[in-house]
Amino acid sequence: VQVVESGGGLAQPGGSLSLSCAASGFTFSWYDVNWYRQAPGKERELVATITSDGGRTNYVDSVKGRFTISRDNARMTVYLQMNTLKPDDTAVYYCNARGARYPVTRRDYWGQGTQVTVSS
Repeated sequence: VQVVESGGGLAQPGGSLSLSCAASGFTFSWYDVNWYRQAPGKERELVATITSDGGRTNYVDSVKGRFTISRDNARMTVYLQMNTLKPDDTAVYYCNARGARYPVTRRDYWGQGTQVTVSS
């Protein structure tokens, strides 16, 4: 089982980055996927969620209208498009796959994280 994030880096305020989360080794379409982030000295925060079939999404208020989560189950990949970035978006971003149906409802997989830094 692997969950691997990519696409982090340095962006200027107002800029954009696109994160990817590639999964392997499990039935990806049975899992909801969450993007979390953790800034230095802060607790991990849930940023965005997409249901297993991609039919519903949810966002923390601070990123609504700026971030978009999507998924391609055939490619076993989830994306997080981040626009109009702010310095407060600086954090390590983690992808989490969480079982959404029997028999995987208790399964939880995490990636290693990717650093996003927003600075001029």
